[in-house]
Amino acid sequence: MSYWHSMAWHTEGIRVVAPVKWRRFDGLVSVFWEAESQSGATGYYLADDPRIMIFFNDVSSRIRVSNRDGSQDYRPMTRAVYVPAGVPMWTSSETKHRFSHLNLHMHRDRLLRFLSPSVGASAALAAVRRPVELQDVGAIETLAGLLVDEISSPAKHAVYAESLVGSIVAGLLDIPDHEAEKANGRLTQAQMNKLVSRFDGSSDCRLTVAEMAATVGLSESWFSNVFKQTTGKTPLQWQLARRIDLAKKLLVDSDLAVAEVAAQLGFTDQAHLTKAFRQIAGDTPAAWRRMRQIC
Repeated sequence: MSYWHSMAWHTEGIRVVAPVKWRRFDGLVSVFWEAESQSGATGYYLADDPRIMIFFNDVSSRIRVSNRDGSQDYRPMTRAVYVPAGVPMWTSSETKHRFSHLNLHMHRDRLLRFLSPSVGASAALAAVRRPVELQDVGAIETLAGLLVDEISSPAKHAVYAESLVGSIVAGLLDIPDHEAEKANGRLTQAQMNKLVSRFDGSSDCRLTVAEMAATVGLSESWFSNVFKQTTGKTPLQWQLARRIDLAKKLLVDSDLAVAEVAAQLGFTDQAHLTKAFRQIAGDTPAAWRRMRQIC
């Protein structure tokens, strides 16, 4: 019960709007925050131990995050984030908004003791070292809500809250199962979900094959092989098809010019988008949009 997390942090333009609720367990600290962020607010966070952040509202259009100081590589903040020990985080708020989130601070050794008996020491160590960002939180949000209730009004033995933390960890962390992957020769649905979430969270909808492989914890060469077996497409073919799907959505749902759609989705220029769009959809973006407007 003596564990208390150590974190260096500094914020500007963010204020707490309700009493902070927290509870300490064996090697764990759970903290529930409700806050308001001004437009242009910033934050810096660096923890000595691993931590999890779970937002109870979608902040992807309001908060951007980076792990490199002064970098332009900011990306949308997802609903659930796992940050390994010693990984810095910088945040920037796009607009004024209120938000609430659950912070779980975990001693690294406590996390390894929880994972190792079930997945093995090697897989546990790999999972603890690998960051995770997930937009589709599903049952994780339900578990986090139950934990917040127990933090706010303790009613059960500590083992109940600790089991909720364990379930959140198991549901969020990227725990590799290399033997199963090699036996099946395919990516699991969970791995595909992580790829989709990473793709949807990227600022310009572009990922390198190395970034995609790292997202699911595989080597680049092995990933390319099993990805083709799973989807029937190479990673870049799959990514291009998803970008064209997003282009179609923007063409139908917005008044953006084709050149603006190209810029938003990371294409070099309008001609680049037009060539890729015709290759996949069989028509130019402008012609495809006109046909949908007529229909």
